[in-house]
Amino acid sequence: MKILIFGVGGIGGFLGSYLLKTSAEITFIARGKRLEYLEKKGLILKSKIKNIYQKRINVKERVDPKDEYDFILSTVKLYDFDHFISQIQTLKKKDFIILPFQNGTYSEEKIIKKFGTDKVSGSVAQISSYINMEQEIIHVGKLATFFIGSLNKKNSKRIKEFCSFCISSGLDFRYKENILNKIWEKFIFLSAYSGMTTMCDKTIGEIFENKILKEKFIDAMKDTQIISEKLNIEFKDDPIKFWLDKIENMPYKMTSSMHEDYKKKKKLEIQWLSGSIVKNCKKLNLDCKLHQEFVEKIS
Repeated sequence: MKILIFGVGGIGGFLGSYLLKTSAEITFIARGKRLEYLEKKGLILKSKIKNIYQKRINVKERVDPKDEYDFILSTVKLYDFDHFISQIQTLKKKDFIILPFQNGTYSEEKIIKKFGTDKVSGSVAQISSYINMEQEIIHVGKLATFFIGSLNKKNSKRIKEFCSFCISSGLDFRYKENILNKIWEKFIFLSAYSGMTTMCDKTIGEIFENKILKEKFIDAMKDTQIISEKLNIEFKDDPIKFWLDKIENMPYKMTSSMHEDYKKKKKLEIQWLSGSIVKNCKKLNLDCKLHQEFVEKIS
């Protein structure tokens, strides 16, 4: 099995650390200082689950059109996703399935438009991880669950086989029949989480100990839930209650990757998160003042 991991940040590095221990042939794509570090030092993961150090990895700056892959894991930021697509389009052999671990629905929609539904697996990462100043991957807490699933049933067998392969590596992978449900379930939380932690410059614990900020966070989740319902996304359980229960067990100092990027003065994903919610609200004639506030104050 040949696997390409495009982006070696918090998620790509975490996944790669485990998959490197398998029989699969793993290739990483990175750029700039990150590429230089990985070539010299390798991959370092620090986690309460397991610390992993892979000294030598196959990493390069771009794909070669002659390369062949069975599965491609996209873990770049949303503002780099179009660059990812342009790179993958250069591959001559396209017998692959792409697993886009971005937030929201933009990445799946883009892949379907460019390659077709049978070339994508709906993908959701439930993990908090980032790269520290020493270029190490830091996994916050113990939550590290990954959901994948077919969007058209034609590729379900291959996706299920990949899911089993990832489980054998020690990763917590789960196949979901209704993956769109899981994508929106996460987006309901993530859109509020990224917006509130970044705009308020506070951790999840600091927000939820403040009654006003907590209510604002919940209202932001409700805005996204309303959009999902208008798009006929059905939930077995109440997603707001689901996330409020989850938040109770999250580390006090846990914060979003966008908040981490904000503190480092890096480019932000706000236009693809709250920005996409604002666009959907306008199309559906809905009110979403909170996400509009996130866009205006964070952009």
